[in-house]
Amino acid sequence: MNGNAQPAGLRRPAPNRWIVLANVSLGTFMSTLDSSIANVALPTMSRELAAPVHLIQWVLTAYLLTICATLPIMGKLSDLWGRTRVYQFGFLLFAFGSALCAMSHSLGLLIASRIAQALGAACLMSNSQAIVAQTFSKGGRGRALGIIGTVVSLGSLTGPGIGGILVERFGWPTIFWINVPIGVVAFLAGLVFLPKDTASRREPFDYAGSGLFIVGMTAFLYTLSNAQDWGWSSVAVAAGGAGSLAVLAVFYVWERRTRYPMLDFGLYRIKAFAVGNVTAMLVFAANFFTTVMMPFYMENVLGLSAENTGYMMMVYPLTMAVVAPLSGFLSDRIGSKLLTTAGLVVMLGGFLCLTTLGAAEHLLVLALYLALFGLGSGLFQSPNNASVMGAVPAPKLGSAGGLNALARNVGMVLGTSVSVSIYATGLQHFGGGAATTDPQAMMSALRIVFVSGMAVCLLALAVSLRRLKL
Repeated sequence: MNGNAQPAGLRRPAPNRWIVLANVSLGTFMSTLDSSIANVALPTMSRELAAPVHLIQWVLTAYLLTICATLPIMGKLSDLWGRTRVYQFGFLLFAFGSALCAMSHSLGLLIASRIAQALGAACLMSNSQAIVAQTFSKGGRGRALGIIGTVVSLGSLTGPGIGGILVERFGWPTIFWINVPIGVVAFLAGLVFLPKDTASRREPFDYAGSGLFIVGMTAFLYTLSNAQDWGWSSVAVAAGGAGSLAVLAVFYVWERRTRYPMLDFGLYRIKAFAVGNVTAMLVFAANFFTTVMMPFYMENVLGLSAENTGYMMMVYPLTMAVVAPLSGFLSDRIGSKLLTTAGLVVMLGGFLCLTTLGAAEHLLVLALYLALFGLGSGLFQSPNNASVMGAVPAPKLGSAGGLNALARNVGMVLGTSVSVSIYATGLQHFGGGAATTDPQAMMSALRIVFVSGMAVCLLALAVSLRRLKL
């Protein structure tokens, strides 16, 4: 890399950094919301598009796999071509893909449109933290990243509720149409308020490395997502796992040898960046043990309706929405080490509480337990993001933001796949199969899931504590 090359970062300060934050928050909310908003629409889509259930799942899978496979690539492109430029293109592509989704009259076209939408989301996700970190480089970075962290959680966790209302009252295409005017308005606002890019860096793009990463990451996550259905000891899982890891190993060797790598592994030599990314992946995996499994507990054990379950699940993101900005504000003053540690300890306490749940728990107690996770996540996420992005040189912020978002999304996939697998295995052992209606069997299986989630959270704490030595 030419040491004299002009960085593609952001040179002049934004006219109003809080307007920049609002614009970036909107893009982050839209892209994370669409990771989960389609969940409740799948049965309706299946009927109206005459698509079987096992195929309609690709409406979700294609979106998540595309994001995970392209996040580091979009981050690298933003370092080369300009963060605002790639981010703004993401708004247009996301809105265009959303319109195509809404107009789709076949499953194939809908899945292809979701891939286009996901490419736009990857442009938004990979650059949101980088733009905020650069815009708030002279102060307030922790608080600003705390707000972005809150928006990520709100988008991920409120999707099913918003989607349910839109599908029930206006039909499933509206969950996509709603993105179009918002995306266009946000794009136009970005032309005025987002900071301008400097000249692009003259550096060739690593097409070979990007291709290897897409193939390896997609194959790995696809295998992981289907492992429960195929069987963890099946030939398909073994072949998919071995093949994907082999491709990723070739990718690693290529990236270490090529002059202009797509993924700069040198970033992981920055200890704060490496510790923060690994910890974030583990924390999101642990949190999704709760996010995925608690609806099973509330509906199948407590007998709550889907609507009331949604209201209860909102306790988590709403608590985080209050805590995260405050945590980010504090991290600007006292640093990230104490706050991240405290957040993980609180989450461990939350998992410990979940292991004591009974088959007739009071809803107030349940709300308090969920609030612990919101408190812990709020304390952890903002300082951790500030620590990760603050440790990276300005010209690498785009790549760092893409990798940070990748860690988050991989953690979600891992948490979902592993928790569902543990729960299904527990039901098989305690209740004789997934169709069991025995509350005690379900409770026994859920306790194993929560203990496993606590173990993942404990591992995250062990990794995070390494930052105390930095």
